[in-house]
Amino acid sequence: MSYILGLNAFHADSSACLVKDGVLVAAAEEERFRRIKHWAGFPSEAIAWCLAEAGIGLADVDHVALNQDSRANMGARLKYVLLERPDLGLVLNRLKNRKARAGAADLLRQAFPGQAFRGETHAIEHHLAHLSSAFHVSPFDEAAVVSVDGFGDFASTAWGVGRGADLTIEGRVHFPHSLGIFYEAITQYLGFPHYGDEYKVMGLAPYGQPTRLEEMRKIVRLKPDGGFELDLKFFRHHREQATYQWDAGQPTSSDLFTPALEALLGPRRGLDEPLGQPHWDIARSAQAMYEEAFFHLLDRLHAQTGLTEIALSGGCANNSVANGKIRRRTGFQKVYVHAAPGDAGGAIGAAFALWHRQGGARGFVMDHAYWGPAFGEGAVADLLKARADDLAAARCVVEQLDDEGQLCARTAEAVADGKVVGWFQGRMEWGPRALGNRSIVCDPRRADMKQILNAKIKRRESFRPFAPSVLDRAVPEWFEEEDAVPFMMQVFQIREEKRGLIPAVTHADGSGRLQTVSRSTNPRYYALIEAFEALSGVPMVLNTSFNENEPVVCQPKEALDCFLRTDMDVLVLGDHLIRRVRD
Repeated sequence: MSYILGLNAFHADSSACLVKDGVLVAAAEEERFRRIKHWAGFPSEAIAWCLAEAGIGLADVDHVALNQDSRANMGARLKYVLLERPDLGLVLNRLKNRKARAGAADLLRQAFPGQAFRGETHAIEHHLAHLSSAFHVSPFDEAAVVSVDGFGDFASTAWGVGRGADLTIEGRVHFPHSLGIFYEAITQYLGFPHYGDEYKVMGLAPYGQPTRLEEMRKIVRLKPDGGFELDLKFFRHHREQATYQWDAGQPTSSDLFTPALEALLGPRRGLDEPLGQPHWDIARSAQAMYEEAFFHLLDRLHAQTGLTEIALSGGCANNSVANGKIRRRTGFQKVYVHAAPGDAGGAIGAAFALWHRQGGARGFVMDHAYWGPAFGEGAVADLLKARADDLAAARCVVEQLDDEGQLCARTAEAVADGKVVGWFQGRMEWGPRALGNRSIVCDPRRADMKQILNAKIKRRESFRPFAPSVLDRAVPEWFEEEDAVPFMMQVFQIREEKRGLIPAVTHADGSGRLQTVSRSTNPRYYALIEAFEALSGVPMVLNTSFNENEPVVCQPKEALDCFLRTDMDVLVLGDHLIRRVRD
């Protein structure tokens, strides 16, 4: 029996996973326990939970795999230093970070006093971990594999081919050129300064037109080998030390762009400046430029390999809009993007890369995302008893419905009546998306539901879209393409005749970021949507993450707290249905 502990540490979205004999046992991001978005540092809480879930201690772990290797791409590093002569502070800071990251074994011993760690630690190159996380858990025996992100181990992009358990990297784009840095710089320029705000630009893009694409082509240039390069006069990251906090709290970074970007595109948007057509058009143009570079790479890779299946990873693989266009724009016909393609997913990639490096066979396929903590009905009942006074003050009625059919029928009725429902079930999702176990569900037919959720529950920008969770059998009837999208990582066009029926989940350009729901992987969520379909004729519900400007809820207590402090109508905690009594 072999246990591998996979880690993404000392970086945003720190995480841990546990692999037992080549099969994933548990996986979770540290932010869910610390309650700080994108928490960065050493994931001690996630590690502790993974070990507890498996019923083992640190002494039982044979290997620790970390998704970074300071020795990787050394030739490219030395060449850059010699030719570009970067600021000395930049070099010294990277050396300091490298030294801090080298002490993973010591940090494990500090985090778990009294538990002797006797295993080995392994450094796995950042993009190899990404590529492994994409391919080795995919359903494909053979596929092209691509990783695109900001940076990791001096590279921003890597591509290659996976066959069986083997994975070959055939090309890279090295520092300082990066599509992730390009997109992040535009995100900052548009007035979204926080780590991970790129999805806001993606959500803003459908409202605009690509009128600034020619300017974007001056920023990003395509290369004949399928790669790309940045015009570095628009960027700071290669010459100056970017302020980045990673050892505690929410990660932050300083501006990545120079005044040359404002000279090209106009003054940056202020934090409180209203959004308007110029901002929408820049967002759309940046998305168009990303897609142009992305598909340029994919076209080259398809021509070289002749393969029709592709697996994607890296932070940029969260760009579900581009992912959903792959079949239309390239020769690839089947696409796999797992539940956590960003840096959190590197924990799984590091573990599986090590497993296969040691000769382990393939067999595990990630076809669902439910790898986090679960809580029994006893824990829920104890919580509700302890919080009885709070529930009474909020005028809440609590019912326990042990019959699943009745529970789903009652919940579906609430959704159909226009209620906002918190849905807390089973094991927490792995990755950034709520996928039916830590979700808020609503009626997709209501044109005003987007405004209701954004204003009263989510308290976020009004342009931000919501997603449909769709019964897998109904996808071809409602969408122009058909594929399994269990992790909400692709955007498809909704059929034109259906768009008016589901306005709450239809984007401005007629698309939707769907999640396909399978009876085999989440039978209770499937039953809820079927019950809603029986009432409405619509085989989907609006699904958004169960949170309010915080990490997605993990424990029942967090779900109850979120319910009570917002204007949510109904909370379903396992078999317990809690509803507010309205005048």
